Amino acid sequence: MDWIIPANNNIYDHEAAFKKWRHIDWKQNLNYSIGDIVYIYCTRPLMKIMYKTQVEKVKMDFSEIVNDEEFWSDKSQYGKAEYYVRLRLLNEIDDDRLDLSHLKEHGLKGAPQRGMKIKTNELKDYIEEIMLESKKIEVLLEEEGTYEIYEGGKSSIKVNKYERSSIARQKCIEYHGVSCKICGINFEDMYGEVGKGFIHVHHINL
Repeated sequence: MDWIIPANNNIYDHEAAFKKWRHIDWKQNLNYSIGDIVYIYCTRPLMKIMYKTQVEKVKMDFSEIVNDEEFWSDKSQYGKAEYYVRLRLLNEIDDDRLDLSHLKEHGLKGAPQRGMKIKTNELKDYIEEIMLESKKIEVLLEEEGTYEIYEGGKSSIKVNKYERSSIARQKCIEYHGVSCKICGINFEDMYGEVGKGFIHVHHINL
């Protein structure tokens, strides 16, 4: 069974929770089965499907879930559910083709107000097509990389980790577009439909 559930980032920071655990323990108010696919629709201002997850555990009580109180903006809502479901992250995507207007063109009646089953093959197939294309892009980029491999060497590596915001990314794309500001590459021009809307947004340190 495939589902769509809405998520409001102003209430719960699911993006940060996924980064920490690669899953979220969400209140269970639907009759999920282990193995079901659950797409997460991010509400305003994003208004698009951005996560594909799979049901890993069902009917967990509060004692079984991870402590994610830090991600609740309203702490009074923490731990209020009777049961919880564990949703394992399978894919994260930011593609305008999964926004509300496009989803409605393929069978969605309106913005999800609560969890719902996907009842039409057209909608299910459309979402999966976009998800699959995003995976193909990742593989394509990896295959085009050039690597030199050495064995036996010892090195110390220091890296900086930057927190990412899907809202900031969307605002950046709205302002700058999806062509690279450094080299000018546009993935749609180079790879066709599979590259439509694809771009990595990077920080600039000043």
